[in-house]
Formats: sequence, C-alpha cells, structure tokens
Amino acid sequence: MPIDTRSKITPCLWFDTQGDEAATFYTSIFPNSKIVDISRYGDAGPRPAGTVMTVLFELDGQRFLALNGGPQFTFSEAVSFQVDCATQEEVDRYWDSLSEGGEEGPCGWLKDRFGLSWQIVPSALPRLLSDPDREKSQRVMAAMLGMKKIEIDELERAAEGVVA
Repeated sequence: MPIDTRSKITPCLWFDTQGDEAATFYTSIFPNSKIVDISRYGDAGPRPAGTVMTVLFELDGQRFLALNGGPQFTFSEAVSFQVDCATQEEVDRYWDSLSEGGEEGPCGWLKDRFGLSWQIVPSALPRLLSDPDREKSQRVMAAMLGMKKIEIDELERAAEGVVA
C-alpha cells in the first residue's frame, strides 16, 4: 500500500474572485507545481453557478487551496510565505516574478499583485546572521535592513567589513 506523504496542513488563501488566476500564476513560477483540482459553485450559491469556488494546487509539492470567497477578507503582512533560495539567480527570479504588478518591501519582503506577502530569502542570510562573531552578524543585519531585494554579495561584503 502506498504511503501518503502529503502534509495534513493545507494553507487556504481567501481571494475575492482571483483564486484561479493566482493559482495559475503561482504554479507558473515554482518548479514541480500544478493545479490539482478546481471546484465550482452550484445552484445553492452563494456565488453564481459555474464560477470557480476553490482551486487546489501544489507549489513544489506543498499543497494550497485558493478560495474565491468574496471581498470580506484580504491579506496582510501578518502571514507570509518564505521562499528559501540557494543562489542570487533564484532570489532574482522569484523576486522579479512575484513582485511584478505588486509592491516591493524592505528586507526581502514583497506583496504580489494579489496582495499576498512573500519573503525571498537566500540561504546565505540566516548563515551570516548567525555568525558567532557578533560584529560580523550585526554588519550583515545593518546591510539587510537597508535592502529591498536581498543581495548576497552585499551581505558577504558587509560580513567582511568591506564598505561599498
């Protein structure tokens, strides 16, 4: 018997009417991603019959549910999704794709065009911030606080005390 390795926790993202558009957008950005299922409202409503109610989708194997629930609720920075990136090229790709039509924030944070918050974090950042040399880690923190998109080379220069 096959073992079900899916998580028992699936984040549900509440949209007004753009859940299917958002799921399509997100699955186009992340590797190993797909739309799994789409359900539609029926005659019982509360939305017109045939319109998309939910979209179950996967981003690199992690399941999400997009719900077209109406305008009552919107996203805030209180919840965000962190994208771990091994290279600057990954940081650039995710940053450019997700921020298009959205808004760039400080310290690697952005809001996409649907208002969902993301943190685009190179793996170098937590490594450099946890350096046992407190002066190094504080220089890295100061450099990061001055950035929007995180630049790995600038963090490494800051760690070494090299001023640009």
